[in-house]
Amino acid sequence: MVCYAAAAVAFLVLTLLLVVGWRGQRQGVFLAIASMISTVWAVTAAYHAAADYPSSLMMSLLEVLRSSFWLLFLFVLVRSGHDGEVGPAKIRAVSLVMPLFCLLLVLVLLYPQMARELLQPLIDVNVSIVGQVILAVIGLVLIEQLFRNTPKDQRWAVKFLCFGIGGLFAYDFVLYSDALLVNVIDADLWNARGIVNALVVPLIAISVSRNPQWAVDITVSRRLVFRSTVLFGAGLYLLVMAAGGYYIRFLGGSWGGVAQVAFLSGTVLVLLLFVFSGQLQARLKVFLGKNFYSYKYDYREQWQQFIRTLSMQGTDEELRRKVIHAVANIMESPGGILWQRQEAGHFVPVTASNLKVDYNLSESADGSLAHFLETWQWVVNVNEYARDPGLYRDLDLPEWLQNLEDAWLVVPLMQQTQLVGFLVLARSRAGDHFNWEDIDLLRVAGRQVASYLALLEANRALIDARQFEAFNRLSAFVIHDIKNLAAQLTLVVSNAEKHKHNPQFMEDAITTVAYSVEKMNRLLAQLRAGQAKTDVISGVSLLALLNEVKELTQKRRPPLQIQHVEDDIVIRADRDRAVAIIEHLVQNAQESTPDDGWVKVTLTRSKGGALIEIEDNGSGMDHQFVRERLFRPFDSTKGSAGMGIGVYESREFVQKLGGKIEVNSTLDIGTKFSIWLPAVSANGNESRADKEGVAALL
Repeated sequence: MVCYAAAAVAFLVLTLLLVVGWRGQRQGVFLAIASMISTVWAVTAAYHAAADYPSSLMMSLLEVLRSSFWLLFLFVLVRSGHDGEVGPAKIRAVSLVMPLFCLLLVLVLLYPQMARELLQPLIDVNVSIVGQVILAVIGLVLIEQLFRNTPKDQRWAVKFLCFGIGGLFAYDFVLYSDALLVNVIDADLWNARGIVNALVVPLIAISVSRNPQWAVDITVSRRLVFRSTVLFGAGLYLLVMAAGGYYIRFLGGSWGGVAQVAFLSGTVLVLLLFVFSGQLQARLKVFLGKNFYSYKYDYREQWQQFIRTLSMQGTDEELRRKVIHAVANIMESPGGILWQRQEAGHFVPVTASNLKVDYNLSESADGSLAHFLETWQWVVNVNEYARDPGLYRDLDLPEWLQNLEDAWLVVPLMQQTQLVGFLVLARSRAGDHFNWEDIDLLRVAGRQVASYLALLEANRALIDARQFEAFNRLSAFVIHDIKNLAAQLTLVVSNAEKHKHNPQFMEDAITTVAYSVEKMNRLLAQLRAGQAKTDVISGVSLLALLNEVKELTQKRRPPLQIQHVEDDIVIRADRDRAVAIIEHLVQNAQESTPDDGWVKVTLTRSKGGALIEIEDNGSGMDHQFVRERLFRPFDSTKGSAGMGIGVYESREFVQKLGGKIEVNSTLDIGTKFSIWLPAVSANGNESRADKEGVAALL
């Protein structure tokens, strides 16, 4: 009963998978019906075995239906797989004769008494048993025809089906042939028939998975199959070794216990060596992929592992090493060498893993290897090249590659049509297995790796560009300040001849030169540091700052006026930069205003902060200029005399302090710059009102 119950469960699972995944193909219909009838047949046989019932008409009917539908399924497969060698007329004749023959056979099996009376003059045998033998023979013939007429390159899709259904009919042939000789069915053979039927179901399921048109794609995780196989094999191994240990103890006499312990310890040690052996695991994965799946790889799992490896963080050297491992893991390779194109136009090894390399080597971009990889985009098998170089056209492998121990594959890394590098992979732990599926997967992985490396190089170039940009921006600001200092010194020189005997002029000139020297020394210090000074100094008095600006611009016309100062306000800023910014805005206002005009600065409190307004009645600017050009760097209306970065620098400085700068200007009327800066409270920190002022303006 247990054997037939197992067969019933196996066929039931197969039936459910077939029915749920049916895709409208007639092969799937006959296969599902045959599996369903086999389920009912197995359940009935289990029930009869449990109740100790003799054979019944129901059991005989299910026997015939089970065999008949397996035959019909095979016949449909043979006919659908017809390759055109047999004429259509013969196909139609067989299509008509086959059902009639099956109908006659069913009548003989179901009504053996009638058949015996009709055939009694000819033979004296059990007609039911003969009928079952004939069904089994027909099934074996159809299996042979199916396998023979299937092209060799497609037999992998049906070979397990032939083993499975062929096993059913072969066992039936043995069972009923034996019964025909002794005129009674052997009880042991009959009882074992259930477990035999259960064992062939996985073989049928594998063929179903290889023929999607029959039913659903039965996809079982390769990792699960691998681990289950290892677990099952380990369990079977331990059982066999345990039996061997018991046998040794039974025959070992007084040394039996010691021998058994030593034997079992060695057994466990050998098992651990197998479980943790990378080479044996790799070979087992290849065996399972080649014999139990339509494709060698589980592409979803492979791609997830590939992207996961590439996405790991690390230094540039570590990331390049991960590129090697990402591709090497696909082929069960222990490592390799990454070669990349350099700006000089040649390839050099940049990193390696588990493969020796001379980092002084280089490969010309015009060499045979690079030209072949870029032109044909083939994966080069070094072993295959050694056996038959003609397979690789005009390729001439470099000497360093032919002499490189354990070198196996050369994978091109293509970005669009350009070769950005190549990978040399070490020999696989699973052996020299290599086919078209490996080539396609490696080429796709190579393109992905090439894009990743290009992105890595672009990111490094961007970092370098940003460093140069920061240095260039600092240089532009420094040059702008030097220009202002040069203008002051030029003014001193131009007036020196006229006023060199004037003590007051000489005193002013010395003061100006000293200030310029001090300012240039600070600028040089900033250039040496490679970055602008960013330390915020608490307690910069705006009133003192404005007075200093007034003193610096006092010789220009019109003179600066400081008006409506309510009280002193303290901000946090770099004093030198703040003075330079306000001075620049005041100087711009003076340059755009006639000598009889006015320029004034107003300092007030506004929204918890300091509001500095620089206003003039000069030429002004139109709205388009203010919107599109005023704050654009290197855009100047002063021609070669201006740098065009003063206002841009002013806005950047104010925004870094948490403030805001606004401009209101009208042509021929004047301009007003409004600068709001957060003030500092009595304890030296920004007050809550200051922060609310920033939020309100920004």
